[in-house]
Amino acid sequence: MKVLEMMRRERGAREVGAGLFRRGRGGCLATLATTCAGIVGLVSWAMLAGVTTAQDRSAAEEEKLRCANLIYAVSKSSVCFSDQFLATVGRETNCQPERRFTPVKLADEAMYQFPFAVMTGEGSFTLTERERQMLKSYLTRGGFLLASAGCSSQPWDQSFRQEMRRIFPDRSLTKIGMDHPIFHTVFDVKAVTLKKGGTTQLEGLEIEGKIVVIYSPEGLNDTGNAGRDGSRQCCCCGGNEIKNSHEINVNIFTYALTH
Repeated sequence: MKVLEMMRRERGAREVGAGLFRRGRGGCLATLATTCAGIVGLVSWAMLAGVTTAQDRSAAEEEKLRCANLIYAVSKSSVCFSDQFLATVGRETNCQPERRFTPVKLADEAMYQFPFAVMTGEGSFTLTERERQMLKSYLTRGGFLLASAGCSSQPWDQSFRQEMRRIFPDRSLTKIGMDHPIFHTVFDVKAVTLKKGGTTQLEGLEIEGKIVVIYSPEGLNDTGNAGRDGSRQCCCCGGNEIKNSHEINVNIFTYALTH
């Protein structure tokens, strides 16, 4: 049985309300600690049972949740998406994710070893049929995707929406209201604010009543922090972005791993 299938069953069995995971600056609620520890243990057990390679077993022993940074449309990469929110998750909750993304090809079955993935970029793109099949399988088996049009790129937004319609013709992205628990898991987010003024809404895609995709046509990338390690040059030059993306991404990650 694949890791994500077991994780999905585990989350379904818990049926935990997102309101349980809110915390103040003083400490993390035990329910969140227990759930995160359970997910880590489940992934570790599956890896050590022989689901993955020896290299993955080493990662399992470190009990770190890993986040995939997707390589899609054969060679298009989600480069300028800041991973700084993962460090904040580690500080503000008892979930302990790896502090850096792991590049993973969307067409590769290694996708199944990552409960959470990010996908972003600029300009138009087209997924291969294999990539569409893998993304559908990943999401229906318990994986979670956070997708964002870099710098509010309209061509990327159009391509992503088109691909979602191809993959899930019977489902659609819908607006998520600010009263949704996803905005109140760790930080209490009152509005999704834009760098150039005003507010926007995130969109989600559900399978069996559970959100498996969070999408923003505005940049959730936190681009200003994306190149701080000096490994790449990232600039949202002229485009728009979500101003409080860091806090929102912390909430999305925590929500995804506890539902």
